[in-house]
Amino acid sequence: MIDHVNELTDDAPRTGTPPEGVAVAVWSLDTLRDSVAGHPVAAAGEVLDAAEQERAARLKRPADRQRYLASHLGLRVLLGGYLGLAPHEVTLVRETCPCCGGPHGRPAVAGGPVHFSLSHSGDVAYLAFSGVPVGIDVEETPSAEALADVLPLLHPAEIAELNALPEADRPDGLARVWCRKEACLKAQGTGLALGLVDPYVGSAATPAPVPGWTLRDLPAPAAYAAALAVRA
Repeated sequence: MIDHVNELTDDAPRTGTPPEGVAVAVWSLDTLRDSVAGHPVAAAGEVLDAAEQERAARLKRPADRQRYLASHLGLRVLLGGYLGLAPHEVTLVRETCPCCGGPHGRPAVAGGPVHFSLSHSGDVAYLAFSGVPVGIDVEETPSAEALADVLPLLHPAEIAELNALPEADRPDGLARVWCRKEACLKAQGTGLALGLVDPYVGSAATPAPVPGWTLRDLPAPAAYAAALAVRA
C-alpha cells in the first residue's frame, strides 16, 4: 500500500521529477477549494482547454461544475510541475480506445513521458502519475439504493462475498470493490465499456491479484475508499 498521499492545496506543489518506471505519485484535492495552487477556480477557463471548458459548461449543477473545474485545474497544475510547463501549456489528448479503436481511450499528455489518472467523488479528487499506465479511483461510500443497483453487475464471486457480509458492512464492501475495479479499468483504458464483471478484484481487506497489474488500496478520508492500479 502507498502510505502517503500528497495533498494539493493553495501552495505551489513540490512535484519534483516525473515518476519513472512503476514508481507512482498520488495526490488528493478538496474540490470545494476556491483556488488550487494559487489559481482561482472561478477563473479556471483561463487554464483549461476548449474541450474541458465545454464539458464543464454542460454540467448543470453548480456543485458538479465546481468539482470538475477544481480537479482539472489540479491535474494541469501537477502535470505542468512534472513537465516544466505552465498549466495552460499542457496539451491533453486521448489514446486509441482498446475496445473499438476510436479516439476516446485513456487521457494522456501529448508526447509526454508521464502517465496519469484522475478520479473525483463527493468533494474529493485523487490524481496519480507514473512512468507506466496507471489508474486511480476514489468513491464515496454508496447508498443502499446504489448498492442494490450495482451489486448484480459485479463478478459472481464478488456478489457472493458482499451478500455474505452483515447488511451494515455491505456499502463499505462495495466501495472497496468499485474503486478497485474502476482503477483497473481506467488503467487499461476500457472504462465501463465491457461491463463490471471483470476483472475480479475481491471485497476483502486486501485486493485480489489482477494479472498484469499491481492493485492496491490507498488511504482515504472517512466514508471514502480509494484504489490504485499500475501496470506490472
